[in-house]
Amino acid sequence: MVYFAGLVGLLLILTAEARVGNSSESSFCTESRECLLYDLVCKNDDYEVRHYDSVKWVSTDEECYFMDKATYIAFRRLFKYITGSNKAGVNIDMTAPVTVKIEEKKKMWASSVFTISFLLPSDYQMTPPQPTDEKVYFTETPDMKVYVRSYGGWMMSLASSVNSMLLKRQLDNVQATYNKDYHYAVGYDSPMKILNRHNEVWYMVEGEPVCPTSS
Repeated sequence: MVYFAGLVGLLLILTAEARVGNSSESSFCTESRECLLYDLVCKNDDYEVRHYDSVKWVSTDEECYFMDKATYIAFRRLFKYITGSNKAGVNIDMTAPVTVKIEEKKKMWASSVFTISFLLPSDYQMTPPQPTDEKVYFTETPDMKVYVRSYGGWMMSLASSVNSMLLKRQLDNVQATYNKDYHYAVGYDSPMKILNRHNEVWYMVEGEPVCPTSS
């Protein structure tokens, strides 16, 4: 029985590590040792469908009028957590991507709550050190399929909004069903990287995904 319990525990750890893995497996995750890995379901030049396993993140919320300011404030808060401001006092490797959860039903000139998240490395997927800042907490994304649109440049409010609008239009054109309450802005690069930057917009698939046809 003890052997069986240990085997189950090992399998759980391996499962967690399997989807947070070596960045060499990703063509656009180039600045961190580990990245969020996925299975490609289908793609064309407009968008792609990916499958992600359930993984854990360290997150924080920030209420602002604009995503750019919220991301700046929240990033610094989370960066303190991974650089020792946790109850274990340990430094945690930065991973990619960083996600920003954005509410869809934001009224014009009204503030919105943005949830910014760092992916926890494989070593800390099971037992991450507890935060010392009460505004920092853990979240877990479920096993899920997502619609993804990629774009270059900088993940600023305007670029993120334009690309989310374009992805929604493409999904509506093929009558895809997806969660319209929120989407994710997803960034893979540090501010120091100038060229070949990679950003994404994610919408959560509802029901069966609609694969894009060839353009």
